[in-house]
Amino acid sequence: MKAKAWSFQLSIALSSFLLFLVQPIIAKQILPWFGGAASVWTTCLFFFQLILLLGYLYAHAVVRWLPPRQQVVLHVGLLGLSILSLPIVASPSWKAGVGVPAFRLLALLMTTVGLPYFILSSTSPLLQAWYARSMKTPYRLFALSNAASLAGLLVFPFLFEPEFAIPQQANLWSALFILFALVCAATAVSSATGNGASASQRADIEPPISSHPSLRRAMMWLIFSALGSLTLVSISAYVALNVASAPLIWIAPLAIYLSTFILAFGDRPYRGWTIAGPAMGLSAAILAIYHNAGWVAEFYFSLPLFMLGLFFLCLYCHGELAGRKPHPKYLTTYYILISLGGALGALIGSVFAPLVLRGNFEMPIALAIASILFAWQRRRESGVKRGVALALSATIVTLAAAQIGYEIYRSRVLARNFYSALRIIDIGDAQNRVRRMEHGGTPHGAQYLDQARQKLPITYYSATSGVAIAIRRQRELNSRAPLAIGVVGLGAGTLAAYGEAGGRICFYEINPQVVELARSQFTYLSDSKAAVSIELGDARLALEKQPPQSFDVLVVDAFTGDAIPMHLLTREAIQIYLKHLKRGGVLLFHISNRYVDLQPALARLAIEEHLVAKIVADDPEEAIDENSPISPSDWVLMAHDRNWMESPEIADEAEELKPPHVGPAWTDDFNNILSAIHLGGS
Repeated sequence: MKAKAWSFQLSIALSSFLLFLVQPIIAKQILPWFGGAASVWTTCLFFFQLILLLGYLYAHAVVRWLPPRQQVVLHVGLLGLSILSLPIVASPSWKAGVGVPAFRLLALLMTTVGLPYFILSSTSPLLQAWYARSMKTPYRLFALSNAASLAGLLVFPFLFEPEFAIPQQANLWSALFILFALVCAATAVSSATGNGASASQRADIEPPISSHPSLRRAMMWLIFSALGSLTLVSISAYVALNVASAPLIWIAPLAIYLSTFILAFGDRPYRGWTIAGPAMGLSAAILAIYHNAGWVAEFYFSLPLFMLGLFFLCLYCHGELAGRKPHPKYLTTYYILISLGGALGALIGSVFAPLVLRGNFEMPIALAIASILFAWQRRRESGVKRGVALALSATIVTLAAAQIGYEIYRSRVLARNFYSALRIIDIGDAQNRVRRMEHGGTPHGAQYLDQARQKLPITYYSATSGVAIAIRRQRELNSRAPLAIGVVGLGAGTLAAYGEAGGRICFYEINPQVVELARSQFTYLSDSKAAVSIELGDARLALEKQPPQSFDVLVVDAFTGDAIPMHLLTREAIQIYLKHLKRGGVLLFHISNRYVDLQPALARLAIEEHLVAKIVADDPEEAIDENSPISPSDWVLMAHDRNWMESPEIADEAEELKPPHVGPAWTDDFNNILSAIHLGGS
């Protein structure tokens, strides 16, 4: 009996471990094909929630309608089919796809990892049902499942990504899946042939069968699961946009989400702590408002409070789920509704919210719902408890509403789609009025509204910036011919201000809303003296298809936001860029970022591609003023010719890069963004 219990535990642990390990593995494969957008991860999260639901439905149907031996035959057969779909390597044909990105992404995931993920999703509820039939109450296995999921999530950034290339990651995962399939098949056969516990033994370890769960109870399962999932998605998105625009920042919220399941369903559940949920939610709501107002922006202060808010809110939701768990006879129904709620919460946060809400408002909405639900549950309590609960709820609702009102009041335009949540705001006094484009807390260009200064390039592109120095150097070397400039990343179109008569500037931009706003809200594009063109789509894919463009200057300006597009920073990408530079051209990387230091990676690429590289760290005096539209910036300049760097201005302003990172240059198959993260901020 002990060996049999051990096999159940091993099968469930392996399935849950692989279930969460595969998510970042497959996401990293396909992220470059969709422009490195942060929404790729939230769409993946919805897909995984959806397949999880289908797996739970399958487990429920199998247990309810098939006899034990047929259950085993069917599941072992599906395990065999899933092995035939390995390895989990996405087809490059999806790169050039057309249509709605979210739908294309979902189709890619279904064809690449759909069947193995479905089998993994069904394992925990199905084996728990078999376990309950032959042994004892299975709910502690749910805590084990989430602990293994947490381990799978953490293994990727700290072991898989630093040590293995993408094909190796896929192959290693596939090998582990085969091991899981063998263990699971053996467990299934054992469960069908074993005698299990006797009736008297089962009576000692199981509660008597209660009546069928009521509709109200089932709805509460759905509601609390959906609210926990929505809280995870909404706080993750908000933090990534406004607090810490750092890669892999989603790992912390997801790890917290899983840990609350472990605590809630463990041998010693912590439901008593959940009263602190609304209090932490209140902290998160206050920070949300203060952060947007510019009062609270310190990473080490705001991020822990957001994570605490997420922890207690999810512990509240999952503690309520654990407190309402039914008799094991209804286990699969219970898990179906939990999974359905999780899928609905992820769907609302990752798909519906960008379609319906113009701004990033789902987090305060989720907080308000949690506070109202908490107060409603305790509406009959008297005395201090009731007053505190209702006061907390009212405060959270008020603050959330104020957050929404503040966003709308401050923003001239709000725009949102698969790629970003953008806003246009006008700031400054009448004499120094500036219009700015923002993505979360990251500015993407600004322009003076005063016509006399409207054509001046500002923010990261001012006259003292690295890009301005490089353009002046090229004009010095090409005095007879106007420059051809390529720019990866449009923003407000500020670099068009450097265009000259007879020259040309080609922007590469993946987000159609950025193009629309740059044209309708700013005048850099229309005012430029150069011939301006815009290539809509992923820059690297566009450059791969185009013949050599003979650019004098090629600017890669895509690394200041929350999701670093790694496919623009690899050896293969550099080789594509160099193909489009004319002889004597210069390649620039804008790497201003609070949480990522790309200097060592670029230094390694420069060495391996035999390029001379220097950095211009511009920190103009004007940037000291918080209201100044001039921003500090870091620009890496690369050229084949060492003489290109030998001008008085470059000698004065440019410095050597930091030492290159240890090991080979980043490639499409192997790169490690974790090594570039520094969470000090600036």
